[in-house]
Amino acid sequence: MLLERTAETVSVQDALHAAAGGRSSLLLFAGPLGIGRSSWLRELPRRLDVQNVRVMRAHAAVVEQDFAFGVLHQLFDSLSLDPSYGPGAPYQPGAPDGPGAPYQPGGPYRHDALDEPDLPAAHPAAFLPGEGPRAEELLPASLDDPSATCETILADLCALLSRLGRERPLLILVDDVQWADARSLEFLSHLAGRLHAVRAVLVCTLRDGDLRARHPLVCAVTDAATRVTRLAPLSFAATGQLVREQFGESGEEEFVRACHRASGGNPVFLRSLLPALDAAGARPSATHAPAVTALCPAALRERLADCLRAQTASVRDLTAAMAVLGEQAAPGLAGRLAGLDGIDETEALGVLHRLGLLAAEGGAGFVHPVVRDAAEAAMSMSERGSWHGRAAVLLHETGHSVEEVAAQLMAAGTPGDDWSAAVLRSAADAALGRGAPREAARFLRRTLLDSPEQGAQRARLLIDLATAENAYDRAACERHIAQAVALLDTPHDRAAAALRISPDFLSTAGPAGVEILREAAADLGSPDRLADSARELALRLEARLRYSARQDPAELAVAVRRLRERPEEPAIGSGAERELLAVLLHAAMLSGRLPADQGARLAGRILERVPATGPGAPPVLPLLTMVCTGADRVEALADWLAARERHQRGGDGGKDPLARIELATVFLARGRLAHAREHAETAFEHAEGGRHGDSAVSAVAVLAAVALETGDTALGERVRAGAGSRRATGDLLAASLLRLTEAQADARRGELGKALDTVLDCGRQLEAVGWRNPVLFPWRPRAIRLMQRRGDLESARALAEEEYAQARILGAPLAIGRAQRIRGALRGDSEGTALLRDAVHVLRGSANELELAKALRALSRAVRTGAEARDLQCESAALAMACGVPWKPERDRPDPAAPTGARPAPSLTPTESRVAALAGGGLTNQAIATELGVGSRVVEKHLTNSYRKLGISGRRQLVALMAGAGTISTRP
Repeated sequence: MLLERTAETVSVQDALHAAAGGRSSLLLFAGPLGIGRSSWLRELPRRLDVQNVRVMRAHAAVVEQDFAFGVLHQLFDSLSLDPSYGPGAPYQPGAPDGPGAPYQPGGPYRHDALDEPDLPAAHPAAFLPGEGPRAEELLPASLDDPSATCETILADLCALLSRLGRERPLLILVDDVQWADARSLEFLSHLAGRLHAVRAVLVCTLRDGDLRARHPLVCAVTDAATRVTRLAPLSFAATGQLVREQFGESGEEEFVRACHRASGGNPVFLRSLLPALDAAGARPSATHAPAVTALCPAALRERLADCLRAQTASVRDLTAAMAVLGEQAAPGLAGRLAGLDGIDETEALGVLHRLGLLAAEGGAGFVHPVVRDAAEAAMSMSERGSWHGRAAVLLHETGHSVEEVAAQLMAAGTPGDDWSAAVLRSAADAALGRGAPREAARFLRRTLLDSPEQGAQRARLLIDLATAENAYDRAACERHIAQAVALLDTPHDRAAAALRISPDFLSTAGPAGVEILREAAADLGSPDRLADSARELALRLEARLRYSARQDPAELAVAVRRLRERPEEPAIGSGAERELLAVLLHAAMLSGRLPADQGARLAGRILERVPATGPGAPPVLPLLTMVCTGADRVEALADWLAARERHQRGGDGGKDPLARIELATVFLARGRLAHAREHAETAFEHAEGGRHGDSAVSAVAVLAAVALETGDTALGERVRAGAGSRRATGDLLAASLLRLTEAQADARRGELGKALDTVLDCGRQLEAVGWRNPVLFPWRPRAIRLMQRRGDLESARALAEEEYAQARILGAPLAIGRAQRIRGALRGDSEGTALLRDAVHVLRGSANELELAKALRALSRAVRTGAEARDLQCESAALAMACGVPWKPERDRPDPAAPTGARPAPSLTPTESRVAALAGGGLTNQAIATELGVGSRVVEKHLTNSYRKLGISGRRQLVALMAGAGTISTRP
């Protein structure tokens, strides 16, 4: 399919009409590699609306440059070998091209020599298609006469063409004139100066940027052109048409735009990329748009490589330098690497631009990655390594980042020295700092491969490598730590190395890693017999080992016993002492056997010793978050997180996934579901692959908990779908929460038996490992609701009694109050009402406002009518609204048979909830705008949405609705 060449064709047609009137011309059509010059010239006669024109054609080639008059012979051969364009054969639109065109005896293709008495004597009186004279019979005898001068030969040739064109104009087509042999160029140049004597249009094509395009003989032809036209790239619409031709369907705009941008509208690029995309299974959709620049077709790469090999040394060197530097290939830098001065670099860039290989004139970026591949293909392996080595030195000298320098060293493929080893290690540190552990590991593996160091030096390399691998490949980390430990001489060094297996408390060492930790701890000795740094290492080893054993009921019991045996104010002066205490508190809180008040008090003491203004987050923070949440005491933790957020506000303003997880957990513990979901979803989307170890697993757990509390089965399904890539299924807490979301989905579909079996099985698994904290693992309330729906009230009441017994052991207000609410709701009599009153009383001491709202609503339903019921309803609705899950207050129901359910209103967004809480607290719109840092119109919009969702008319009703809640804090 030949597209968008109508203007060029019309210009030739106009020139032929002018030639018929005696005005001959030379038309030059130029363009970069692959722009479609040859395709257009080959199709040109077929597209011309003219008759009685003799067509002569030739295609110059590099391999024929030593064949004198080779192009000339092609021109005259075409008169006889191509019957549709033979002498006297008028052009017929739509007639097939090339040999084999239909011939009708006596028709327009027959030529009668009597009509041309001035033809050379060698020309036959008549010929039929395919039976015409050979070039040797047409060409003048002087061409083969050794004594004939050049002037004589050229004059004879021009005279021959003049006689041929006397009756019918000549259309002489010469493709790639830059590759024509010298004698043919002399003829064309001679003819160009004498076209006035020949009724002819000479059409030549020229490849821009080709080295031979500047040959004096070529310039003699091109400079004589009557008109010079440069073929333009294909338009976006033409690109879309080619996409339809290739795929049999229209491409989506983003896909077509990617094809157009990647090819620069160059037909040969498009005709190489589109079949490759089709063969790879891509469809012309936006989804597959990135594949356009990812594919580098081999045929196109080799064609471009051949083109580059034919260029001058300066062009080849600049192209190689640009390919090696990649994104760092700025003008000036690439020339410096290639050893070119400013003038030579500018000239070489001009050649590459004229060849169509640059994305922009004067720039140092290739139009498509395949050009870079072609440049590399034109180099040998040793040349490529040398280029990368020199590029590393140049980037280092010009102040580029250590990672950019290291990338060149990695590509050099040659053994490094001390300087390159130092660069690679620095690059690994930088990669870890920006959260790219895989890149860091690549740099360190290369350093390890090249390093001749043994003993402690090699061990340090192995330890650094293991630290990077710990984020994504636990087995490799443990393997390299084991190798490092074997190279170290002292127990102290071996212990420090072993601790790299589990540098934080978001991950757990595997069996091999635990064994390394255990051996290092035994080798170092008991902390009680050590001092200074050795004691610190021993305490940290004990903390890691106890954390790794948190699913062992016996170890959980030991943790509770050790806490009870410790002094009331245990030592927490050092980081290692705080770590061990945090691990013991975490284990005890999982078991539910440590009084909540004691756990929260000790966790608060640790937080007091950890400055919120310090760099990064302390490694014990995830443990303390779990302890405070499990104890239903998050006030100290919320204050600490708020202080850290205020301190970090002066930085980039963002929160890392760990900070999001902590905030989501605290919001969840307070019942603020909208805010919890906002932070949990952000953490879930950004945690994977970061520098925070297994923060992705924690993100799965907290978002699954949000899905459970909100009853959002779609959110639960999305969390389960993403859990596999985040290794969450191997973590007991995350796996349990995921199974509960699955049970929730089953219940929503009406599969109550299946859902109940899943919840009970999940509970049995948690009980088996000793995880009995009813705040952290509220599986019984979910099983009770399912039993109620199935009508099994006896089993529901028995399980409720178990829940209450566990809650009493823990002593957390949330656990006790929730258990009492469930027990009261199951009874439904006056004793049940008393239980509900006790639930409300206990939950007023809980951090979870949503659970208090539920208890207030349940009690208002039990009381049914009167002022007390109205007050309970109003307070319940205000608390629920502050939590982001508002419901409308219920009216008095004098009829006992009236429905008892409150119809929930649509949930407010986190911002709407916060604006409504501030407005209900008495703040004006302007004061709210100042507090939130937004415009007053934004505040008005959120309030309007909140009024609509809550079914109220304005601020007065909003204040009344929130009267029972008082001022609502917006901190975690």
